[in-house]
Amino acid sequence: MKSYIIEGGRKLEGESYVSGSKNASLPIIAASILNGGVTKLYNVPNIHDTQKMLEILKKLGCKIKHNSGKIIIDSKNIKRWEIPEDLMRQMRSSVIIAGALIARFQKATFSYPGGCDIGSRPIDLHLKAFEKLGVNIEEEAGFIHCQSDKITSAEIQLDFPSVGATENSILAAIFADGETVIKNAAMEPEIVDLQKFLNRMGAKVTGAGTNIIKVQGVKRLKDVSYKIMPDRIEAGTLLCMCAATGGKMFLKDVKPDHLAPVLHKLEETGCKIEIKDTSIILEAPKKLKAVDIKTMPYPGFPTDMQSVFSAMLCFAKGTSIITENIFESRFKYMSELKRMGAKITIEGRTAVIKGGKRLSNATVSATDLRGGAALILAGLVARGKTKVENIGYILRGYENLDQKLNDLGAKIVIKEGE
Repeated sequence: MKSYIIEGGRKLEGESYVSGSKNASLPIIAASILNGGVTKLYNVPNIHDTQKMLEILKKLGCKIKHNSGKIIIDSKNIKRWEIPEDLMRQMRSSVIIAGALIARFQKATFSYPGGCDIGSRPIDLHLKAFEKLGVNIEEEAGFIHCQSDKITSAEIQLDFPSVGATENSILAAIFADGETVIKNAAMEPEIVDLQKFLNRMGAKVTGAGTNIIKVQGVKRLKDVSYKIMPDRIEAGTLLCMCAATGGKMFLKDVKPDHLAPVLHKLEETGCKIEIKDTSIILEAPKKLKAVDIKTMPYPGFPTDMQSVFSAMLCFAKGTSIITENIFESRFKYMSELKRMGAKITIEGRTAVIKGGKRLSNATVSATDLRGGAALILAGLVARGKTKVENIGYILRGYENLDQKLNDLGAKIVIKEGE
């Protein structure tokens, strides 16, 4: 098992860049099934989650080529519609492939997905949406079998603005007769990116970025080339790490409007923020100020940023109150921060952080993707050398994070397990 060894106490200073978005890449890779032809994707991050998604497509019968920074997917000869159970259990986002398979073949078989243990994330909303579109669903021995004679347009009312259920609803309705209307849809930028990709392929999707999305069914789709948007969570992670170390950063290849709630809170902590088109300049204060955050669906403060931002607030002067409104188990990483000396009290979905003290080095273990990034941040500031174990979670979602941090002045090495 690989670990990070981090030597703390070094300011992050200099220029860095943001890789392509994990959360945009995964549904777009799944959607490449739809055209039955060739899809060329650029700016796909080379991380474990995208590798697993491409592996699933290979198992289904796709041909995959990597060529000078682009990925070419040929989905012409898909002959299977069963998502491999072992891969499904490794990554929750693999459930998005179901919507694409249903659209193209009117059937799909899959098990319940896995991924980070950050709380209950049922796929009931996905299945209800499929049923609205005329799909018959049967569960047997841990597998879900979806089948339909014909996908029909429908009005889908989501009980919660789930990103995954919104994406699956869009994909499954692409070839349906008539217009499908998805209400209470998630509004994340990654869904806008999916809409742009699908429309470039010949689909007719409108409304992404609002809570009502409409999908006018089409008969066929065409080959496509597309560049994935930058990863807003990676951008926020790097900015928080720089702020925690008291550094200054020029961050390029980013869409600042995607980060509005995060940038607002960083300014509240005392950071100076300057925005220039597709770049952000952050200069940290001598001492960060405590702030309160509440996670909400987009355009609110993102739950994926809560862990890293909370770790940063351990070094801020004063008391911060963190309210997690999306995932009930997203505070697991905090027990690891407390091993390093963080003063945190948790009650239900609320955490109280008494900041202002430098943490001490320790051996800690990542409990999930974003919680793992929070431990790296803590190690960057803590005294001595911090060992972060179980970094497989972190490698799922960050491309070359250790290299980017080292280029900014950090000292991180990867150690192979004993």
